Amino acid sequence: MIERTYSRTKPAIDLPKGTIDTQMHAYVPGFPALPGGPGLPPEPLPTPSDYEKTMEWLGIDRVVVTQGNAHQFDNSCLLACLQAFGNKAKGVAVVTGQTTDDEMERLSAAGIVGARIMDLPGGAVGLDRLEEVDERAAAFGWMVAIQFDGSHILDHFDRLAALKSRWVLDHHGKFFAGVTPDSSQVDAVKRLIDKGKTWFKFAGCYESSRSGGPDYADIGAMARELAAYAPERIVWGTNWPHNAAKRTEDYPDDAALLQTVLGWFPDDRARHLALVENPEALFGFERV
Repeated sequence: MIERTYSRTKPAIDLPKGTIDTQMHAYVPGFPALPGGPGLPPEPLPTPSDYEKTMEWLGIDRVVVTQGNAHQFDNSCLLACLQAFGNKAKGVAVVTGQTTDDEMERLSAAGIVGARIMDLPGGAVGLDRLEEVDERAAAFGWMVAIQFDGSHILDHFDRLAALKSRWVLDHHGKFFAGVTPDSSQVDAVKRLIDKGKTWFKFAGCYESSRSGGPDYADIGAMARELAAYAPERIVWGTNWPHNAAKRTEDYPDDAALLQTVLGWFPDDRARHLALVENPEALFGFERV
């Protein structure tokens, strides 16, 4: 059991109208965890209605729901969540090169706009299937969300640069070995952004920070560099419900975490881009 909080102090910076959370998971009862994944998050199950409390608390208007690793290749729980959220939500699903046109069309009609690559333990589809997933995504106008240990981004640079789809590097790049603003890995991110199809996601800084909270200074230094370099290519997400937290005392204060991350942008214009305009372009939301 874990106690999630939804009503602490609001962030000092008000989120702009139309704010989109581009990284979260939600679950509904009746969809058990499947072999190969990490299992469901701690009880009570974090449902769409629970997340809507976070939306109201923080000032979030729209959301991208990402397929949870617990459900591997079965997108049924994701589709149930999208139905519960209604037209304020879009989804990122798990597909492969063998996913049929009929299934891609069914997923698209339900609000799916992206495919997930998760090349870390528990992920359903890794970088070994990057090109086939990209082919499916490009054929249907989807984006691709890619997560791996960014410490090795130079090893994958040419493949990432050749992607046909719009794509986002997830979770602050997950540079587990650590980076500084002048690291070759950060330079690689800049060069990928310059090619015109790459976005960078601020989400889950606690998962790869080596310096730790509450400031996450190492992630913050790298994030400030990229936010200043390409404010038109940054998106943001809560990473709710923080599945890495297994105990109540480890569960982050979403408002405090948001306040920290918002401080990494150079100005209000860059924040508006990251929270509203950039995710509209990447995920195909209507303009507000």
